[in-house]
Amino acid sequence: MTENLITSTRSDFAISPDDIRAAAARLRGVANRTPVVTSRTVDQLVGARVFFKCENLQRGGAFKFRGAYNRLSRLTAEERARGVVAFSSGNHAQGVALAARELGVHATIVMPTDAPNLKLAATRGYGAEVVTYDRLTEDREAIAKRLADERGLTVVPPYNDPLIMAGQGTAALELLEDVPDLDWLVMPVGGGGLLSGCTIAATALRHGIKVVGVETETSDDWVQSLRAGKPVRIPPPDTIADGIRTQEPGSLTFPIVRAFGHDVMAVSDEEVKAAMRFMLLRLKVLVEPTGAVPVAALLSGRLKATGKVGVILSGGNADPALLGAILAI
Repeated sequence: MTENLITSTRSDFAISPDDIRAAAARLRGVANRTPVVTSRTVDQLVGARVFFKCENLQRGGAFKFRGAYNRLSRLTAEERARGVVAFSSGNHAQGVALAARELGVHATIVMPTDAPNLKLAATRGYGAEVVTYDRLTEDREAIAKRLADERGLTVVPPYNDPLIMAGQGTAALELLEDVPDLDWLVMPVGGGGLLSGCTIAATALRHGIKVVGVETETSDDWVQSLRAGKPVRIPPPDTIADGIRTQEPGSLTFPIVRAFGHDVMAVSDEEVKAAMRFMLLRLKVLVEPTGAVPVAALLSGRLKATGKVGVILSGGNADPALLGAILAI
């Protein structure tokens, strides 16, 4: 079955396992090989053995550096000289800014005015130019396209790009190298770059693994889309998990998840807050709201997983004010 999957992904989908292996080679010695941590307390609460892939300890504080570096490393010399433009609420912004700095490329990032101050400051700190917009009245992709046209920049999308998707899939590749007999793999899903890349990697390496994406109830474009059998666009979502405030799945990511993913489910913002608090106070692991989304699915009992469960903690760039409020509960 694994060999059949490798063959089909080459011809039918945006990326293949070979693309993820190539990305891993480019990232070797550049991206952090993040640790995998366990907790007996979590295992007892969930009724399974849980392995946390700590992408909160990735460079830039999130898995997004993987895809950003993989994409920027493939720019032509002419494209590098002109620079890139990206749009993001935070972690992709930081990933692109950091990758651009590493590769000597100028980066312009389109970010919403309500992006966490921590992420705005970090993006600027990596040397990127930040252009802000109102998420409720302006179209970030249109702004990025205008800047690209005016300045000759290369657009680096947050998820709907084969090189981005392949880069994100290296997180699952590493986790399954460390824990090869996983039964489940769970992670947050926004646009689907992480979920699609990890789905290709995981299903190629581990026969029968169940790959699950988790979003919040107010940002349930994936749940609605999979139910409809096609991408469904929702209004700008209001959720604590700022990293998954997408309005519809990516055109390249959706077919992969629909074909090979096991499920996508939603949790409440309150369950996300409880998961953040639990991870910090019990495991001493800091995750941002989006990073806590898959943890919330397990701790709340919404996801009934058994055996060995891998969880990708997507990022740790938590806003200090929000973190303080959650800890004060």
